[in-house]
Amino acid sequence: MLESLFWRIFALNAVVLGSATALLLWAPVTVSVPVLLTEAVILVAGLAVMLVANAALLRLGLAPLGRLARLMATVDLLRPGQRLPASGGREVAEVIRTFNAMLERLEQERAASSARALLAQEAERRRIAQELHDEVGQSMTAILLGLKRAADSAPEPLRRDLLEVQEITRESLDEVRRLVRRLRPGVLDDLGLVSALTSLSEDFAAHTGLRLVRRFDPDLPALSSETELVLYRVAQESLTNVARHAEAEEVSVALRHADGQVVLTVTDDGHGITVPREGAGMRGMRERALLVGAALEISSPPHGGTQVQLTAPVARRHA
Repeated sequence: MLESLFWRIFALNAVVLGSATALLLWAPVTVSVPVLLTEAVILVAGLAVMLVANAALLRLGLAPLGRLARLMATVDLLRPGQRLPASGGREVAEVIRTFNAMLERLEQERAASSARALLAQEAERRRIAQELHDEVGQSMTAILLGLKRAADSAPEPLRRDLLEVQEITRESLDEVRRLVRRLRPGVLDDLGLVSALTSLSEDFAAHTGLRLVRRFDPDLPALSSETELVLYRVAQESLTNVARHAEAEEVSVALRHADGQVVLTVTDDGHGITVPREGAGMRGMRERALLVGAALEISSPPHGGTQVQLTAPVARRHA
């Protein structure tokens, strides 16, 4: 669009300048009659100089609009702060300022809508986890007790079958409890972020068989419940991605405090990022980061693998 606008303006200017040159060439009051070759060469050369100067000035004047068009084509509301300086002429600068203001408003609206959606999602997870714990968990516990009583009094062939069913039920109950912890980690509410991340990483290592290294600073500051939940969910999603896609052998989870910020880093030694477009899981992590004003960076370190780093500001913990 911008290129087409440039050439339309340039063509109109060329028509005007060409017409002026033609008048100078053939009007009897301006040049010799008949037109001398030297006069024609000078006039044509002057026209060429004017066209080149006109093109250069147009390029310079429309350059801010070019930068604006490129930003409009690539802007991502999950990466806030992308702005353009209001340069160029008065009209062009006004267009850029209007676009920056619109982008600011859209980022605020996106952050607010994401916050509402994520809070509703956490409330639904909490409800489902509570129902799984209270209804399904208790029912399966009762089934286990009934199977144990039946197995204790059953003859040997039937007793062996009942013990097998009891073991299957116990494994299913453990899986339900694991799902409950994933949906709503009670240890996060009861013991804090470090204990929750420790439990999460131990559970991850036990189910995947990968080597896991933890590095947690001992002097971490108190964080708000929202920030702790975002850090936990980002770590959870990062470890899930490692288990599903990375084909890694070792994973490290680090949590440190630096310059009034808490930095969570999850690094694996897998094959790294291979897709150019982020999936739903990564975009979900970016939405969670916006909820607490954190910055999320996903990169491939020089030595290979993938690194997810979340930098969250330290805020006062809610009572």
